[in-house]
Parts: sequence; C-alpha cells; structure tokens
Amino acid sequence: MRGLFDDNPNWTERELAYPNRMIRLGSLFSGIGAIEHALKRLNIRTEIQFASDIEPNCKKSYFANYEITEDRWCSDVHELDAKPYRYKVDLLVGGAPCQAFSLVGKRRGFDDTRGTLFREFARVVKECQPKVFIFENVRGMLNHNKGVTWDVIKKTFEDDLHYDIHFQILNSRNYGIPQNRERLFCIGFRKRTEFFFPDVINLEYRMYDFLEDTIDSKYFLNDKGIKFVTSHKNREKRYTQINGEIALCQKRNQEYNWHGDFVYHPLAQGEEEYDEFIFDVNDVEEKYYLSEKVKKYVLCPGTKNFKTRIETDLDVARPLLQSMHKMHRAGIDNYVTHKGRIRKLTPRECLRLMGFKDWFKIVVPDTAMYQEAGNSIVVDVLIALLKQMDITQYGIEQDK
Repeated sequence: MRGLFDDNPNWTERELAYPNRMIRLGSLFSGIGAIEHALKRLNIRTEIQFASDIEPNCKKSYFANYEITEDRWCSDVHELDAKPYRYKVDLLVGGAPCQAFSLVGKRRGFDDTRGTLFREFARVVKECQPKVFIFENVRGMLNHNKGVTWDVIKKTFEDDLHYDIHFQILNSRNYGIPQNRERLFCIGFRKRTEFFFPDVINLEYRMYDFLEDTIDSKYFLNDKGIKFVTSHKNREKRYTQINGEIALCQKRNQEYNWHGDFVYHPLAQGEEEYDEFIFDVNDVEEKYYLSEKVKKYVLCPGTKNFKTRIETDLDVARPLLQSMHKMHRAGIDNYVTHKGRIRKLTPRECLRLMGFKDWFKIVVPDTAMYQEAGNSIVVDVLIALLKQMDITQYGIEQDK
C-alpha cells in the first residue's frame, strides 16, 4: 500500500489542508457516533445534518455527546427523508446490518436490495448525494452468499448511484488500537478519485495500557464465570483470553456471557481472598491447584519442624522428589495456591479499546454501554481514513 501522493508523508504525519473548514455530516445507524468522535479528535468543526438509530439508549448516548436537535434525529431510518439535504452533505457514514438479500431479480442492483437496511443506506445516498460516503460492515460480507451479496452492493453503488468505489478489509490493530477487529470499509466518492487505503502503522500499545486503575467489585467474576473462563476447552478455542496484549474482537453481548477478554488481578499482600474459586492466569489446569481441604491440611500449624518445612508459591522450587505421592507423604512440596481475581473489562475500557477518549460521557446502564461499544466502529480506523483522504478538502468555508 502507499499514500495518497507519492511525495507526501505518511498519513500519520500529514497535516489537514483546510483545518478551518466545516464538515456537514450525515450519520446512519449512528450508534454512539464513532465518526462524530473521530472528527472531534481531529478538531474538525462538524455540523450534523441528520443522524439515525433505532435503539433508544443510543439516542441517549448520542445526545449527551454531540450537538444535535430533535428535528435532525430519526429513530427509524425508513422514515428519514434525505431529499431536503441534497448536495448539503459532505460526508455520509453508516454500517447497515446485513440481512439476507432477496435476490428475486436478475439485475443484482438496487432493485434486488429491497427489504434490507442496506437499501435504506443506498436510498439516502441517492437522495442527498454526499461528496463522500463510508460504508462499514463485517468482513464476511465479501463472501456472504458466495459473493453475490457484495456483488449486489457494489453494483448498486457503481451502476445505480454512480459513485467511485474503493474497498478493503482493515484491522484496528494496524491503526493504533490493540484489538483484533477486522471490518470491511467501502469508500465512495461522487467524483472519480485516486485513493489508496492508509498504510498500516506499528502497534505501540498493549491492552494493558487501556485499563482503568480502580475497578468496582461488580466487574469481578463469580465462581461459575471463573470456571468457564479458565477451562482448558474454552481458552484452547480462543473464546476467552486473560491478560492478552491484543484484545479479541469486542462483542455486543459481553454483559451476558464469558466470551472475550478478561483481566487477572493478583491479590495484594494482606488482602483477603474472599472467593474460594479463583484461579491463576497461567495455563495450569485447575486440578493442580490446592483445594481448600488440602490447603488447610498442608498449611496447618502442626509441629514446629513440620511448620517450617511447608511453604507455598515459592519463587525457587524445592528439589523435586522421585514421585508426587512421596512428596505428599513426606510433607514437603512445591505447593501453588490461587491468589487472585479475574474480572471482565469495564464499559470504559471497552470504549477505550474502540478509540473513544474518556471525555465520552457514559449516560446509559452497563448493559447498554457494552452493546453500544461492541456495535461501534473503531474510531482510530476512521481517523486514518479521514486523514488519508484529507476530509477537509470536501468541507465548506465557515461562516464569518
């Protein structure tokens, strides 16, 4: 891959050509406003022409974080009339959920998208004629229905709407965020445009860098959750991960299951180990940890001589005896306890791993916030795209 111009610096170093211009934005399936947050992070003045999302909690989050009035919000995209905004939208962004297409026709164009939310995205493009649009979706859209679905979408953009289309799979880990999240990004220009997707950059952060310092106890797993997360089968299949350097792809339903990323917190010295079903973060099977019954036995006061010979969690192991059963009989062993707690990511941490800065206001319950974060677009990927195309060249001069 290469930059927009061969003699220009990488997109990370490139200055925006018209930083004082304003972007008139149209937002569909808006969620918590990833593109709005990206524009804020770039200090680009934005005027939201319209935004839309069917989830009431998304509306609460959106209105708490961005400047918008009720008359510019539409809860049902089917009811959005974009004709009044014709040639008044510089950038349109959305990621329509992908349902199965009704392919009763043979054109495989706009007429074959009826009954889908993609059709609504295409309709809005047709009505308001944005200078640029960004359409985002899961990578599986490219091979859905043996490629027919993407063929319909591409032909709709090119043949019916007459936009110049560029598309590619981008992973957020290649654009500054330690999360394995691959998504399809399709960029459409109203005029034919030479465009190359932004070069990947070295990942300088680990998931650990995005964690909060103080964690509420409600985010720590109970015994049932811990057994599920630490099970060999679960971790072998990569359903879960503990203390990973790069996060697994965030899921919208993290509140309700134990799939995804988890954090291990060792107990501080003197801190009470209040949960008897807590395991270490390494790959040692559960059966090799001391049970409560055995732990009480091996750590009992006993005789003075016996007491001094029993220690746990040693930095340097004692010499091993010939067989494990002899170790137990002799009362001398390299015992390992399980002193620590496992927790899930907090909503704020999930937001950070989607590129949302801490000035993003959380105004909905955790359940809703997990879903909203998991459904969002990674902000840093959008920033890379906006800088690569230099979105300010499509803006308008601000009113004096």
